[in-house]
Amino acid sequence: MPRILLAEDDEIMRITIQDRLAKHNWEVDAVHNGREAADRLQKNNYHLVISDIRMPGLDGRQLLELVRRDSPFSDIIMMTAYGSVDDAIECLKKGAADYILKPFNMDDLVIRVTRILEIQNIKARCSSLEESCREMHTEMIGESKAMQDIHNLIHQVAPTDSTILIRGESGTGKELAAASIHMNSTRTDKPFVRINCAAIPDGLIESELFGHEKGAFTGAHAMKPGKFEMADGGTLLLDEIGELPLPLQAKLLRVLQESVYERVGGTGTIRIDIRLLCATAKDLDKAVADGSFRQDLFYRLNVIPLVMPTLRDRKEDIPALTHHFLHEFSVRRGTAMEISAEAMQCLLAYDFPGNIRELKNIIERASVLAPDTTIQPSDLPSDMTTTWAVPDSHESYVLADAVAQAEKQVVLKALTSTGGKRAEAAELLGISRKNLWEKMKQYSITV
Repeated sequence: MPRILLAEDDEIMRITIQDRLAKHNWEVDAVHNGREAADRLQKNNYHLVISDIRMPGLDGRQLLELVRRDSPFSDIIMMTAYGSVDDAIECLKKGAADYILKPFNMDDLVIRVTRILEIQNIKARCSSLEESCREMHTEMIGESKAMQDIHNLIHQVAPTDSTILIRGESGTGKELAAASIHMNSTRTDKPFVRINCAAIPDGLIESELFGHEKGAFTGAHAMKPGKFEMADGGTLLLDEIGELPLPLQAKLLRVLQESVYERVGGTGTIRIDIRLLCATAKDLDKAVADGSFRQDLFYRLNVIPLVMPTLRDRKEDIPALTHHFLHEFSVRRGTAMEISAEAMQCLLAYDFPGNIRELKNIIERASVLAPDTTIQPSDLPSDMTTTWAVPDSHESYVLADAVAQAEKQVVLKALTSTGGKRAEAAELLGISRKNLWEKMKQYSITV
């Protein structure tokens, strides 16, 4: 709900404006002078400030300076009499969003407030557009029974505001499922914001989620809104929720229960209205059992579970996915690419431990390196086309050598499927990053 601060020293005018704005379901705090307005700004966060220019003590121009300095994401409308139009114009030059001449029609004020709040909403949506537009406009490909079940569940739960926990292996399309839920929800015209909890250092993730006030910590030179604030009215996706530190899990639980929070270093309460989606490749049941994830938060997030199927469990979708990626890369490079039947059989016979992400990487690499416009089996990774055969007289029968060669191929496969990302490759292999580094050194693997 938009929150408005009204500063007006005339009691009748103040009450009249407050009552009229409150009829539009806007939360209005009314004060009688600029000093009290400044105190409220220190304690609370407002979408909009409406202030008379001339007030005893702290006047509207001084209040404007405070808003621009301490609450740069709040807009301000100045109210002025005919004799001080020049003052109002000066305020516009210094950052005021609008001004209105007294006496004014209340409908005129409502129109101006509505326009400013709509512009704020558009700005919030634009701030997340670059990050999320690709996910939001990419459909989930596949007509298998497993994907039909996913589509049916999404269309059933999307119109609600229930929290959804999306689970599945890395590369199965959890972010696409979240985007599909948002696009089919009643919040589709509001922001869709996502944050990867595993990609942000522990010391910064609280600020990324909840924002921070100026001077909250070293380097906080200005107030910054967090992802929750940016997603207000829309949908927030917390990707890799299993990596969220325990102290922040408690704060997240409070936000889910009360829909309020404070910025880092701030004392003002921010009330939000969001639809929360969470995604993870981690086994949260195991994490709850070993104490690395709060049980009460798990139950609060797992209202509606959605499990994305692996690619090996929906191999009938591989041809459709392959042709989709080929079309994407063909358009991007201006060359029409296709795949031979033999190469498609190689794809269908492969288990894809990296799931759809691995398939996409393989098709992209083949489309770049293939000498012709048709991808052949020879253009695919060697481990996809290798067949077992009886060794000839020159091959070694030593078991240790065979095991080492197989281990090297598995490590290479994991690194290929993750695009060379060692942390993800180690997770796929079920080993530590240090162990992976040792094996790469042992087999002279460089990425």
